[in-house]
Formats: sequence, C-alpha cells, structure tokens
Amino acid sequence: MISKIRALANNSAWVERLRFLIVGGVNTVFGYAFSLTFYYQVEGAIPTLLILAINTLVSITFSFVLYKVFVFRTKGNWFTEYLRSYVVYGASSFVGIIITWILVDFFDLEFWIVQSALLVFVVVISYFGHRNFTFKVKAKNDG
Repeated sequence: MISKIRALANNSAWVERLRFLIVGGVNTVFGYAFSLTFYYQVEGAIPTLLILAINTLVSITFSFVLYKVFVFRTKGNWFTEYLRSYVVYGASSFVGIIITWILVDFFDLEFWIVQSALLVFVVVISYFGHRNFTFKVKAKNDG
C-alpha cells in the first residue's frame, strides 16, 4: 500500500492534476469574490458590460499566473501563453454556452443542473487545453 502511495506521489502527471484542481478551486473562489466585490463597488458608475469585461480580464490574468507558476511551471513565453489562455477559456466558454442553450431550451433541463454538470466538462477541457496548448507541457509519466 505504501509503495502504491509513493508511486502515485512520484507520478508527475497525477501531481500536476492535483495542483490543477487546487489552483482551479482558488481561481473559482477568487473570480467569484472579485466579481461580486467589484460589481457592488462600481455598480451604477460604469456599465455592466464594462464591469464584466474588466472582471474577465482580471480573473483570467489571475488564473493564468497561478496555472503558469504553480501547476505547469513553464519558463518564459509569458505573453504567448497569456494570449493562448484566452483561446482556451474562449473555447470552453463557447462550448459551455452552446451545450447550456441546447439542453435548457430544447431539452427543458434546469439551468442550474446543466451548469453543475458542465463544471466537470469545463475542468477537463481547460486542463487539457492549458496543458497541450497554453503551456505546451511535454507528456511524461502520464499514468
């Protein structure tokens, strides 16, 4: 049993996935807290769409830095990887929007159920998108 635990701990792919989930949780809490705080601080002073745009920029930037430094640990390429992170987030958001629209409007599923189910999908898509596109991590110990 101990040898299996050691083998798992030494498997860089599993450690990377665990770090991804932890950082993803931190990113989610930050994004939600920032979004609410920022909205209620500037509500009425600037248009809602501008609030959402600023929130998106701040949240993606925060997420990008944490994934780069703590999860994928790539060196250099800050600007290129930063722009690529927008592609990954845009693609997963687009797919999520389409799936939500179809399941809610055509299959009459509850919005909150669809959104909850999509969380797993979005986490998997963003992990592989960031790993293979944003940060282009070479696969090793992919067990």
